[in-house]
Amino acid sequence: MTTRAHEQCQFSVKRTAKTRVNGLYAGSMSVDTPEELEGLRRAGRVVATTLAALRSAVKPAVTTAQLDQLAADMFAAYGAQSGPILTYGYPGSVCLSVEDEIVHGVPGPRPLRAGQLITLDVAAELDGYHADAAITVPVGAIDPGRRRLIEAARAALRAGIKAARPGALLRDVGGAIEREATVRGFRIVPSLTGHGIGRHMHEEPTVYNWAAPDATLRLTPGLVFTIEPMIVAGSPRIKVARDGWTVKTVDGSLSAHQEHTIVVTDGQPLMLTA
Repeated sequence: MTTRAHEQCQFSVKRTAKTRVNGLYAGSMSVDTPEELEGLRRAGRVVATTLAALRSAVKPAVTTAQLDQLAADMFAAYGAQSGPILTYGYPGSVCLSVEDEIVHGVPGPRPLRAGQLITLDVAAELDGYHADAAITVPVGAIDPGRRRLIEAARAALRAGIKAARPGALLRDVGGAIEREATVRGFRIVPSLTGHGIGRHMHEEPTVYNWAAPDATLRLTPGLVFTIEPMIVAGSPRIKVARDGWTVKTVDGSLSAHQEHTIVVTDGQPLMLTA
């Protein structure tokens, strides 16, 4: 992975900086007031509503640029901003990744084809709060292998959310994700992770999709972060496309990505983007 890939492309790749750099990384947000929770909820609703609209618009012959324009229009209607544009100067309102593209696919003129998979990854800022979520969906009817891949990613996300309880370690979340993906015959991409979120699009902590030894943070009520399994049907080796943003599998194998922004609570985690 090149330096440019780490700085520009890898929104989700491991971040080692513990202090803010040009406003990109910051310490973990903990929800301390009802006002903070409501701010996060509003941002989460923008993300969830936009994802639902994009999902309904996915069909053969629709271009990723058309989907991106739909997202831009919805952000404008809510008075929200694109998190990737605001934070990174990304060349699109949302990330739209097709087939072997794992994350950060750049919108453009290519039409979708029946039988493909597309990942819709939406991050929005509203009134100083950020939320982020992603879903992989079929373009029309898909084959059983693609269906199993989507179902595995969804199951891995559910497992990660279930593990995000007070007193657990952050690596318990990653371990649950990897176990679920592995038992279903797929692999996680170790270098692609979830992240803290709240006042900035990307904050601490780094949320691995495996039981990373250094993920020793003990979860406490109020902690806000994304859980986002990114799984592949083949090799977990990745590369960055010529556009400098899109992250793809090296071997061309299919990928799927599911994500929610959550708040740790005394009971079940609160999903802000559901």
